[in-house]
Amino acid sequence: MSRTDAPIRHADRFFIGGQWVTPSSDATIDVIDSGTEELYFSVAEAQAADMSRAVGAAREAFDNGPWPWLTHAQRAECLRALGAELEKRSAAIGQLWPREVGVLHTIARGAGAYAQRIFGASADLADTFPFEEPVKPTAGGQFGLIVREPVGVVGAIVPWNGPLEMSSFKIAPALSAGCTVVLKSAPEAPGEGYLIAEAAEAVGLPPGVLNVVTADREVSELLVRDPRVDKITFTGSTAAGRRIASIAGERIARYTLELGGKSAAVILDDADIETAAATLAKAETLGTGQVCASLTRIVVSRPRHDEFLEALASAFSQMRVGDPFDAATQMGPLAAQRQRDRVEGYIAKGIADGATLATGGRRPAGLDRGWYVEPTVFGNVDNHSVIAREEIFGPVLSVIPADDEQDAVRIANDTIYGLNASVFTSDVNRARQVAARLRSGTVGHNAFRSDLGIAFGGFKQSGIGREGGREGLLPFLEVKTVILEGNPEGYEDTTL
Repeated sequence: MSRTDAPIRHADRFFIGGQWVTPSSDATIDVIDSGTEELYFSVAEAQAADMSRAVGAAREAFDNGPWPWLTHAQRAECLRALGAELEKRSAAIGQLWPREVGVLHTIARGAGAYAQRIFGASADLADTFPFEEPVKPTAGGQFGLIVREPVGVVGAIVPWNGPLEMSSFKIAPALSAGCTVVLKSAPEAPGEGYLIAEAAEAVGLPPGVLNVVTADREVSELLVRDPRVDKITFTGSTAAGRRIASIAGERIARYTLELGGKSAAVILDDADIETAAATLAKAETLGTGQVCASLTRIVVSRPRHDEFLEALASAFSQMRVGDPFDAATQMGPLAAQRQRDRVEGYIAKGIADGATLATGGRRPAGLDRGWYVEPTVFGNVDNHSVIAREEIFGPVLSVIPADDEQDAVRIANDTIYGLNASVFTSDVNRARQVAARLRSGTVGHNAFRSDLGIAFGGFKQSGIGREGGREGLLPFLEVKTVILEGNPEGYEDTTL
């Protein structure tokens, strides 16, 4: 591939203040095709002056309007238009996302429609969410209001594995609330940010409401530190989340963190082994395992361990690895050289620690170019071993034996994370009972499940706050209490 093949415009610029502006330097970031290891395209790399300019534009747009002063219905109309523009760019997204990080084209080509649904859902909340609620004062005054107002300027920092989805789940509620946004795209996958900027330009979003830059870690940290930014919303590693929280804490900035996971699937004794194994194997191919909510620890009773391990290894090893644009491919490459090195390092550590390598662990035969790795399964994994404790972010599954159901729940909860989980059983009531004992932001039944249309986020070190649905709007709002001596306009007939 050559850099001219990328379906984006203005790759040499930033979208700031409603315009495509010239960078402050000649610094660029190369995006490498994960399937071929060849240069795909290059984008401008933001420096300190560029980040400051983007924040300034967002601050001006929030402080002096008109975006925060529009009605919720007016902002909802803009959100729907923005979502429609992203859906129009489905073909471009289908080209970008597989080459940037290895996701399958069959998945990528639907990402634009999914983004449209995200923006539409945020727009729909404008009609139903209680942005103002009358309340009876308890300490003087005749009329009270709980008013939920925009938190202000938002710095949105998104990961490389799901750039459009994660950007949408940050931008849509922020804009719906009346905030202005600086979107910081990941260096590995900046193309979707450019498409979002193009969509914002196409719908005539007011200048400064949405600003888009691409930067590496040092300049990204300036966004977190800037006192003009009221809130940070971040998706990424727990290590980076700790850093962001510590910086934000210095100035009491608001933040939402969606972080890592080491999620457990608990296989109860009445679960069908072959079905559960096939389901988990298929789920792990999503994004080549580069998904924070992946069910990578499979906890099964000791008497069923060997049978389940054999079934899982058989199902996972049969997944076809290859070109993400080939319709027959079931799993593409990893996102980058360093990501494959990381995964291979964990595989070596699992072997060294004495776990049973049931399948995989190498580069697939015949795939000499691209950052590919075989689907890998370990058995007899100690829950205190490295491969059971640390997030690998690749297609590596660990089967962990448990003494009984109580021990399985204990093992599932014995982690610093708490993002996702699942219970495999034929009894829905039993699934509900076990779900109540799992310390996890989401618990599914008989499958890998997450639903950002309801709410998504984690317990413990998997994050703070939620994204999606009504819960995902709340972090972009500040609550103001107003106490009056009488009923204001619009509430003349309200009796408290």
